[in-house]
Amino acid sequence: MVIRRAFLDVKQTQADDFGAALHACAKGDRNGLRLIFDKEAGRLIAVAERIVRRRDLAEEVVQEAFIRIWKNASQYAPERGSARGWIYAIVRNRALNMLRDGRREDLVADDRLDTLQEAQHVEHIMTSWHRLDQNSRLRDCLSTLDETRRRGILMAYVGGYTHGEIAGRLKVPLGTTKSWIRRGLSSLRECMA
Repeated sequence: MVIRRAFLDVKQTQADDFGAALHACAKGDRNGLRLIFDKEAGRLIAVAERIVRRRDLAEEVVQEAFIRIWKNASQYAPERGSARGWIYAIVRNRALNMLRDGRREDLVADDRLDTLQEAQHVEHIMTSWHRLDQNSRLRDCLSTLDETRRRGILMAYVGGYTHGEIAGRLKVPLGTTKSWIRRGLSSLRECMA
């Protein structure tokens, strides 16, 4: 109960801090904006990046959002919601506006380029086991695995992909990916022993 109360006190203090920071911005005090930036900039960039899918554009979104926060802080109404929610809504709306305002073509072109580069990288990983010595035991053991297990293992251990990234690229559930890799490694251990 004490821990929960302390947690709630911290949450309330943060909410009060953001409200006070917006109030300071409304009065022209830059320290209010600095407080918001110091506490939330990283998370705000992450939110924007999930929408626009590029770090540089996400940083631009957050910069524009901070200008808007500075100019419109007096419009924040505590009775309509939390200060933090108001701040995040501005960032989200700026990111969505960026997508709508004609920069979408750039994003699509970059996405296609990223997809092409990604496909080439995965193909390079998949052919890496063919470059092993013909008499290599590892090559022989890898060739005994079915394609999906081999692909998962090579993407994880040669390409450095996380299980989640592999699942996304292969378009299969995370649990399935983990099972493929685990079973594939087990088969490799047995084969190599």
